[in-house]
Amino acid sequence: KSLFSIIRLIPELVKIIKKENIEIVHARSRIPAWIAYFACKKTNIPFITTCHGYYKKHPFSYVMGLAKLVIAPSNSIAYHMYKDFRTPLEKIRIVPRGLDLEKFKFIPCEEKKNPPYCVGMLGRITPLKGHSYFLRAMAEVVKEIPDLKILIVGSAPKEKYKEDLEILAKRLGLGDITEFIPPVKDISSIMAKLNVLVLSSIQPEAFGRVIIEAQASGVPVVATRIGGALDIIEDKKTGLLVLPFDVQGMANSIIKILKDKDLATTLSKNAYEKVKKNYTLKNFAESTLKVYEEAISNFKILLIKLSALGDVILFTPTLKLIRKNFASNYKISVLVGEETKEVLLNCPYIDELIVYDFKGKDKGLKGIIRLACSLKERNFDILVDFQNNYRSHILGFLAGIPLRYGFNRKAGFFLNRRVPYSNMDRGPLEHQGRILNILGVEFREEELELWPTKEDELYIDEFLNSHWLSSHTSLVGINIGASSKWQTKFWPPQYILKLSQLLSKENLRVVLTGTEKDYFLATELIEKISGIKPINACGKTTINQLICLIKRCKVYISADSAPLHIACAVKTPCIAIFGPTDPKSHLTLRGNVILLYKNLACSPCYKKTCRTKKCMYEIDPKEVFEAVERILK
Repeated sequence: KSLFSIIRLIPELVKIIKKENIEIVHARSRIPAWIAYFACKKTNIPFITTCHGYYKKHPFSYVMGLAKLVIAPSNSIAYHMYKDFRTPLEKIRIVPRGLDLEKFKFIPCEEKKNPPYCVGMLGRITPLKGHSYFLRAMAEVVKEIPDLKILIVGSAPKEKYKEDLEILAKRLGLGDITEFIPPVKDISSIMAKLNVLVLSSIQPEAFGRVIIEAQASGVPVVATRIGGALDIIEDKKTGLLVLPFDVQGMANSIIKILKDKDLATTLSKNAYEKVKKNYTLKNFAESTLKVYEEAISNFKILLIKLSALGDVILFTPTLKLIRKNFASNYKISVLVGEETKEVLLNCPYIDELIVYDFKGKDKGLKGIIRLACSLKERNFDILVDFQNNYRSHILGFLAGIPLRYGFNRKAGFFLNRRVPYSNMDRGPLEHQGRILNILGVEFREEELELWPTKEDELYIDEFLNSHWLSSHTSLVGINIGASSKWQTKFWPPQYILKLSQLLSKENLRVVLTGTEKDYFLATELIEKISGIKPINACGKTTINQLICLIKRCKVYISADSAPLHIACAVKTPCIAIFGPTDPKSHLTLRGNVILLYKNLACSPCYKKTCRTKKCMYEIDPKEVFEAVERILK
């Protein structure tokens, strides 16, 4: 039990895992658990632990909760691991211990020869077992039932404590009727002698195997109301429960069983039926195998995409590819920002949507830690970080996710499966495909997809009807805004005004889209237009309603922004106006798309502010109008 031994044995275990094609490593105590934990990290093998006791709240013990799945023999141990070691409840599986019924003979209470009655305790002779309280209780029992024999069976790690108990028994007048017996292999021979088994523990025990051994033998049990005994014994049905340290209560319960043969018979028969149903070796083995099967067949994947709306839309083909390549036993969750969650609400390729409100409740370092703790409780096996920034890398690391994939950029050292990062010299979908490749997913371009509801479509129908849009009028959409952080992406308002007038003269109805912040600008533009007035839809739709509106357009015109990607996704012919950003890296040219881009000497500059904005001013409204005519023809 040394740090040197742990370090030395990790590579040895790695060799065994590889040589024998090990699929699961199951550790049942802390030293082996540390060795297994690091070996499994190196080999990517599911790691399981079984917690057999109440571990001290010490860093050395935390390894028992770091497994993919944690087996606890009782609810009491499960709660101990959750409360003291922060083991997520989703990891914990309760597998009670079992016994071989063939090794125990059930002897009905009425068939046992008595008096003298025999009351016993079995287990290590240590203070936590409460032997002194048992002896004091027996001193009260003997006053009511003098014809008694007391058996205390078990090893004594500290001989002095056993000697103290022998002295106590003599002082209580129990010396002649109390027998201390060393550990025996044939427990059934001891059980055959007992009329009552007592478990007087003053501290919680992991399970209490001696209880089910007694019940398998037909011996009624009196136990203290703590620890694993609460799982096994249903008070007054399969045994009697008393409070710890309650000497008189324990004595009364023992007396009750010894005097009331009907009660003793009922308790023993009910308990035996429960043992046969729940606590056999077969049940124990089958339950453990189910945990093994779950560990190697059920996996949870977390995908992180905290980007702006347009990037999340461009992420939808990737979701489809991942769903196609990972079977139904993989649960796929996606972490997105509050502002973009609506896009994926109805996505058929994911099982769970987790929302990160980094401007609200998840703001700052405390928010990251709180969210990381929440992710940790979900017990993910794989993280695929498509965001690749400091925040996302740190989140995955703090969440304790074993496999973390992503680009090696910024805080990439928090990942353990990295792809070298290069600038966006490829299309947006192909760029994501580089991460898919290390997941074993072959990249191929899929169509963008969006999933608005029928309610969203009905809303747009009513909205357009309220603006007297006739069925034979062609609708042309113009997105007048872009991200507020990118002033350089905005096409000049006077150009939008001129284009709207040109379209109006051709009997084309214009609808202006944008956010609430764009509403007043749209109103000003509309007031200046003579003839057919455009429809002002700025700030009047949700994301999914905007999808339905863009779908109704014959042509849609937009700078580099989310609505442009929406148009591509719903196959609305569109005109993409690009200036400071590179269309090769941010535009998917699937479908009917006309790109207007002046490749100036300074392009693409990726500047968010610019004195001249020449790249956008050189795209003339007449040029856009001619592109609209080409599409309509």
